[in-house]
Amino acid sequence: MSLTAGSRPDGTRPPAAVEEPTAAVAAATVKESVPRRAGKADKVPFRVRWRRDRALILMTLPVIVLLLIFNYVPLLGNVVAFQDYDPYTSSNGITAIFHSPWVGVEQFSRMFDDPLFWGAAKNTIVLFVLQLVLFFPIPIALALVINSVIRPRVRAVAQAIMYLPHFFSWVLVVTVFQQIFGGAGIIAQTLEDHGWSGFDLMTNASLFKYMVTAQAVWKDAGWGIIVFLAALAAVSTDLYEAAAMDGAGRWRRMWHVTLPALRPVVALLLVLRVGDALSVGFEQFLLQRYAVGAGASEVLDTYVWNVGIQHGDFSYAAAVGLAKGVIGVCLVLGANRVAHLLGEQGVYQK
Repeated sequence: MSLTAGSRPDGTRPPAAVEEPTAAVAAATVKESVPRRAGKADKVPFRVRWRRDRALILMTLPVIVLLLIFNYVPLLGNVVAFQDYDPYTSSNGITAIFHSPWVGVEQFSRMFDDPLFWGAAKNTIVLFVLQLVLFFPIPIALALVINSVIRPRVRAVAQAIMYLPHFFSWVLVVTVFQQIFGGAGIIAQTLEDHGWSGFDLMTNASLFKYMVTAQAVWKDAGWGIIVFLAALAAVSTDLYEAAAMDGAGRWRRMWHVTLPALRPVVALLLVLRVGDALSVGFEQFLLQRYAVGAGASEVLDTYVWNVGIQHGDFSYAAAVGLAKGVIGVCLVLGANRVAHLLGEQGVYQK
């Protein structure tokens, strides 16, 4: 009787002993490949984290102290919005808070009945919408243009020229625009020298909102360009090569590769810009207040300064500032919620 290889004398085959270890090894390999969730057992102790990140924490400590002193401690002064605050009731303005009578929400009721407040709020909203429509897309467009330049030296020079006005003060920016578009500016004087009548755009109240938007674009567009160029630098060149191999032209590559890469950054900046909607500027409008009148240049920031500093009505000014801050927080939360619904991360995750 002939026996086959690996068979017993009775003709049966022995059990495959190698299959169980092989299955066990495969199961262990799959189990190790599945990432575990970080639980309490995986949490790094505070002592280890402190030893590991001590240098970074000490580096950020001065910034935290400055934020506490100049940003968070002054928030306690908002209590005067619910008082009839008079700094002259005590020798010290801080101790006068404890001697001022409480009036509840009287200052806020006064705010809603003040037509000057609603005029300043209207100007603020109009300027915010105008700057959001005209100013926000310009850094994106300029970043796309600079990113398409092949020569690195030309790209660096163009970026430096556009970024330079960001370091100028608003006094210098307004002065430059006055020397160009003012009644004694270059354009008006050139027209008068050739027999035409000049003009003064800097004192035109109806064009004031467009002039301040142009000033903001000229001053701060370079900062936005840097942010968007940093986002474009993170885009893999393989995506552009794959799109080009599929027959996509320059506009198709920009629409399907470049703009989707910018979408998270655009959503983040939009959320932050919406949260800062009621703070369109202070120094820029204060410098041009007397040129066009308070009716055109009065925004909430200048209104708070005018009421609180010039007229000494600190409680009412604090109430307006507090209401502006609360509305700004609500706008940030709402805009961030919309960003989450659109599939973007926003300022913070859920």
